[in-house]
Amino acid sequence: MHKHTLPFRTLALTLCFLMAAGEACLTWAQAAPPPKSLQIVILDGEGALNNIKQRTAHEPIVEVQDENHKPVAGAAVIFLLPNSGAGGTFNGALSFSTITDADGKAVAQGLRPNNITGKYQIQVRAKYNDLTTEATIAQENVGESTGPSHVGGHALMKWLLIGGAAAGAGVAIGIAVSQSGTHSTSITAGQPTVGAP
Repeated sequence: MHKHTLPFRTLALTLCFLMAAGEACLTWAQAAPPPKSLQIVILDGEGALNNIKQRTAHEPIVEVQDENHKPVAGAAVIFLLPNSGAGGTFNGALSFSTITDADGKAVAQGLRPNNITGKYQIQVRAKYNDLTTEATIAQENVGESTGPSHVGGHALMKWLLIGGAAAGAGVAIGIAVSQSGTHSTSITAGQPTVGAP
């Protein structure tokens, strides 16, 4: 009987301790070990085309992860725009600082393109404790004529030039024929007419 008394008392004291400090024990048990390395995953904004006439841009969104690809909450993140050339501002500044949320995400809010067209890169730096990492997000400032419509405009201009050249050639042929004295052909804008010799 004495053999079972000590283990029972030890178990009872242990349970009592856990009940009294249960919340602290639970918090300690749930605390994840600190990451050994960091990496930045770009979720949105890579390759974005920002319209300089409409002053619209795609705000970069990144996620900071550890070596096991798990999100790191509470990491400091800074987004840096170029000092000159194509680029923009974050609410009037060239940099934007924030902290990753519970999902390890950070959003660079207030991005507006400047009035210079061209490609540029946004530098992203993340820091957590003594760990740091960097990444770049490529974007481009463009005017209103971009994408397929821009290509269509070039195609339309090409056909207008070809049509103009063909019309000029037709007029030249008409003048040459009328001067030969054999046949008289007149070409005018609108409906073409062919006269008798």
